[in-house]
Amino acid sequence: MDLVPALEEPLKKVLGPATAKVMAEHLGLHTVGDLLHHYPRRYEERGQLTHLADLPMDEHVTVVAQVADARLHTFASAKAPRGKGQRLEVTITDGSGRLQLVFFGAGVHKPHKELLPGTRAMFAGKVSVFNRRVQLAHPAYELLRGDAEETVETWAGALIPIYPATAKLESWKIGKALQTVLPSAQEAVDPLPESLRAGRGLVGLPEALLKIHRPHTKADVEDARARLKWDEAFVLQVALARRRHADAQLPAVARRPKPDGLLTAFDDRLPFTLTEGQRKVSAEIFTDLATEHPMHRLLQGEVGSGKTMVALRAMLAVVDAGGQAAMLAPTEVLAQQHHRSVTEMMGELAEGGMLGGAETATKVVLLTGSMGAAARRHALLDLATGEAGLVIGTHALIEDKVKFHDLGLVVVDEQHRFGVEQRDALRGKGKQPPHLLVMTATPIPRTVAMTVFGDLETSVLDQLPAGRSPIASHVVPAADKPHFLARAWERVREEVEGGHQAYVVCPRIGDEEDDPKKAGRKKSPEDEAERRPPLAVLDIAEQLAAGPLRGLRVEVLHGRMQPDDKDAVMRRFAAGEADVLVATTVIEVGVNVPNATAMVIMDADRFGVSQLHQLRGRVGRGSAPGLCLLVTEMPEASPARQRLTAVASTLDGFELSRIDLEQRREGDVLGQAQSGTRSSLRMLAVIDDEEIIAEAREEAAGIVAADPELTGLPGLRTALEALLDEDREQYLEKG
Repeated sequence: MDLVPALEEPLKKVLGPATAKVMAEHLGLHTVGDLLHHYPRRYEERGQLTHLADLPMDEHVTVVAQVADARLHTFASAKAPRGKGQRLEVTITDGSGRLQLVFFGAGVHKPHKELLPGTRAMFAGKVSVFNRRVQLAHPAYELLRGDAEETVETWAGALIPIYPATAKLESWKIGKALQTVLPSAQEAVDPLPESLRAGRGLVGLPEALLKIHRPHTKADVEDARARLKWDEAFVLQVALARRRHADAQLPAVARRPKPDGLLTAFDDRLPFTLTEGQRKVSAEIFTDLATEHPMHRLLQGEVGSGKTMVALRAMLAVVDAGGQAAMLAPTEVLAQQHHRSVTEMMGELAEGGMLGGAETATKVVLLTGSMGAAARRHALLDLATGEAGLVIGTHALIEDKVKFHDLGLVVVDEQHRFGVEQRDALRGKGKQPPHLLVMTATPIPRTVAMTVFGDLETSVLDQLPAGRSPIASHVVPAADKPHFLARAWERVREEVEGGHQAYVVCPRIGDEEDDPKKAGRKKSPEDEAERRPPLAVLDIAEQLAAGPLRGLRVEVLHGRMQPDDKDAVMRRFAAGEADVLVATTVIEVGVNVPNATAMVIMDADRFGVSQLHQLRGRVGRGSAPGLCLLVTEMPEASPARQRLTAVASTLDGFELSRIDLEQRREGDVLGQAQSGTRSSLRMLAVIDDEEIIAEAREEAAGIVAADPELTGLPGLRTALEALLDEDREQYLEKG
């Protein structure tokens, strides 16, 4: 963050090449500054012991505990046939819970001498289960000994920082490396303006870095955290405020609908009235469209809240005003679906230039990568001449060949699937920057919206249109209670017998080549449930058609089918010519079959919370109630099972997105997965620190309005440059 020579020093010069290499490869730390910003995850007091009951499975942990007993066993094995194999079992305790440590072979001698009952130490290793007991196999450890001159009180009360570590580099080794570089913290340049720091009583950056790594008291830790959270929130919000400021300087054509034009004609033919929410959000959008700066708006709405209707009305308003509107969808299935539903909703208004088309009508074209050459040429011509007012398409819209007559509005559906490069490529096709409306059905808590989509104004549709039915969700524990799974298939039959249809969703397709590297490994029984390949569409469809759903019309849909085949399957399913559709997540977004009332999600634990919520939104779209069954083989106590129980317990997407965030690491929130860079959030917890983020956003807006170039704040400029290196710039925009 702080581009100061001392902090730019590469770690290999300071710590030696071996340690530096592990830090770079496993922790993404390259310079002294990176290491100083690698903060402790928590602190242990030497006098206190870690809570052993709550250790997460399969994660690398560091615990402080006391040895209760140690036993050396001998056994016969292939390597030591005469009973000479040795296994050391050490039990450690935190006073209430116990944890088993296991050492084998030659590795038993040192711990056998050192880990005597009563000894306290830090232990680091991966938590696993063996014979139904939680254990650490071959953990690394560091004995906690007091220095001769330290009094017992100061020794017992000292805080031990526990760092995010890896199997290759334990927490205490990171701690030692930090002691080496800590003096450089004095040279850290402070990004916060003096007035802000004084006004909020925050300590300076060098002091915060010293206190976070070498606290004497818990108050030191609090001071440092409060300060470092502000740094992260503020620098990020300044970056976003500068983007908003730059966007607001761009010119755009104001688009106001004609009084008796296409939009009025469309509204007149709607068979229902818009919800209060749809009217309110439409008004916000129309106000933005009427200004001479490009609109940048994020429209969030629960699955089925009628976002497409709001977007379509905005698109029609722009066509009314003489412009064109483009909708970018993440998949061909979804683009075709949108095209179908838009032309159906518009009727003769979509038949511009055709016999029988209405006077105010326009043309609606579809553009996808797999269209035939003739159809594609035709569509491109309609766009270039302005004959087509609306275009719906996939990434094919972004190609160089695509020319618009006058692009006035870009609607991006499911923002999280598109990088900013694509968004900007499409925006670049307007004579002036077009207005931008971004839609997502993944509910985003307010703070995340401020952090991730901070360059967009936000509108929320949180009311479902009339006639939508409730969805009941249940977890089906297939391993513990196999008869529950049998009952699930009976429920599907009952729905079909009642004249309805059902989806079965699987995590993969099923004709993939097996990975030869993975095939050779031996697996323990614990691994089997966790590691077996996810259930596949092709296998499950076959088993169901021959077994529990025999006699029903079962069809298959997945991403590797030819687009025409996919479309044909969807059409048959929508027309009621198939009873059960076994599919991958290609049906996750936008597929609309009101007669489908049941969904069974196989291996539901392999999907994320928001993805399960999205999938579930495909049922209950008509007047009959929906049913969603989440099938899993995970044991009851596992985090995966708790996640599924949470999804089953509420239909509130915002509540679920909070649960999702609390379970994931903060880094993922900021799309770290998409950008491949490390998250810039190390201290800030997006949900807990809502107030700091909101206040930082206000402060940032004020500072950028007064001094957009930040000429008076060199420290802040430096921090921004470090945050917004190339990757960051993109990742910020990707959201």
